[in-house]
Amino acid sequence: MSQFKPRGKHLIAGEWVGGEKTFPSDPVTGPAHSFAVGTAAEVDRAAKAAEEAFWTYGATSRENRAAFLNAIADEIEARAEAITEIASQETGLPEARVNGERGRTTGQLRLFAKHIVKGEYLDRRHDPANPDRQPAPKPDLKLMQLPIGPVGVFGASNFPLAFSTAGGDTASALAAGCPVIVKGHQAHPGTGELVAEAIDAAIRKTGQHPGVFSLIQSNIREAGEALVTHPLIKAVGFTGSTGGGRALFNLAASRPEPIPFYGELGSINPQFLLPAALAARGEKIAQGWAASLTMGVGQFCTNPGVAIAVDGAPVDEFLQAAQVALEKVLEQPMLTAGIADAYRRGRDRLTGLNCIRARLASKSDGRNAGPDLLETTGDEWLAHPELHEEVFGPFGILVRAKNMDQMQEIARGIEGQLTCTLHMDEADVPLAASLMPILQRKAGRLIANGFPTGVEVSDAMMHGGPYPASTNASTTSVGTLAIRRFLRPVAFQDMPAALLPAELQSL
Repeated sequence: MSQFKPRGKHLIAGEWVGGEKTFPSDPVTGPAHSFAVGTAAEVDRAAKAAEEAFWTYGATSRENRAAFLNAIADEIEARAEAITEIASQETGLPEARVNGERGRTTGQLRLFAKHIVKGEYLDRRHDPANPDRQPAPKPDLKLMQLPIGPVGVFGASNFPLAFSTAGGDTASALAAGCPVIVKGHQAHPGTGELVAEAIDAAIRKTGQHPGVFSLIQSNIREAGEALVTHPLIKAVGFTGSTGGGRALFNLAASRPEPIPFYGELGSINPQFLLPAALAARGEKIAQGWAASLTMGVGQFCTNPGVAIAVDGAPVDEFLQAAQVALEKVLEQPMLTAGIADAYRRGRDRLTGLNCIRARLASKSDGRNAGPDLLETTGDEWLAHPELHEEVFGPFGILVRAKNMDQMQEIARGIEGQLTCTLHMDEADVPLAASLMPILQRKAGRLIANGFPTGVEVSDAMMHGGPYPASTNASTTSVGTLAIRRFLRPVAFQDMPAALLPAELQSL
């Protein structure tokens, strides 16, 4: 193995910087390491370097930025063995999962490189002048998207690579022409440092300004709050809990200059099981639900935590099949001790309610967690909004609706979601059609006869949804459309060609 030993420092504008205080990592296996605790002072230094870098990086060619993104991917792959080793130690994720996530990370970097070279994301528009128009002449107008400025990114606990240091937020912001400051997640600081090292190598290889990227390590709130409130930061990307994300969103909105905060928060990703499908293949659907529910110990933002079906004998069979499948799933370590503790508290809070019945209960001792399966009625679900709250982990609830009218009522009452799924056969199409107008208002991605875990990185992906799934329902954090979060349209009226951005001069 590679025996990578972290420096335990921040990377700020090309320099590895220590601090007065440190915090220890908490790996599932392997040695712990000490890391510098970032404060407002480190954030300020990084933000000033990012602002200085923006003057040049924001004006670089698309080809230059594409080469940079591809170089980052190359440098990550050059450290593949070391990344797999330390990420598996820190998170407990199996090597195959880490390798797959690394491939997704480099893949989306290369995808954004191809996307910006095409140039379609610039949305260039031209309304030619008409000096003879009456009653007033028409001016010449040209419009395109320009980068917004330095961006703050929060690493996610559940994706040490794809949603962290060089993840989708960082890739899309760099592709747009925005320098990035990452507040690394304390669950996997060694992984974050190693990926930051790869980015730094790519900066040097392609001749970028060193302030184009910085990594601040920290296990305290000060660094995150300083990042969101720093006057030079123009947008923030976040993936995490509803409570933490909402607190940061409020800070972003209360600044003297409010900025967009693109937060991906909580989602229960409901599954609507329609009668014909349930009667024909309920056992197969139950097995698929159990597998999706427990994938990665349930630590996916698209974990399908709730299934809703019209009560009857097929529902009994479905629930029994789901229970049998879940009983075979062994307890596994969660990403952090804090996540495991939060899982137990969330589970116990709901299982303690009189309106719910436990079908399967796990021990979930220490850092480990196993699946929990509960059931309730449609009446109780509608009467107890606390049942709608996400329990982050392998936690499932089956809701027995009285009839299709109540299923529609349940659909109308759910909060914003990343996904909603319809399990249906041809005979269910009329019922599905009655749900579609409701679900289109509730989620960013609608799925037929599948499961939401596994998010395709592509042009047509939407990974976001109405609050509390995300803080901005019109944007995505996955796929090429994510670049629009870090751009703003600028119009140029009667501007001489010599003063226009190069991308508009030939328009």
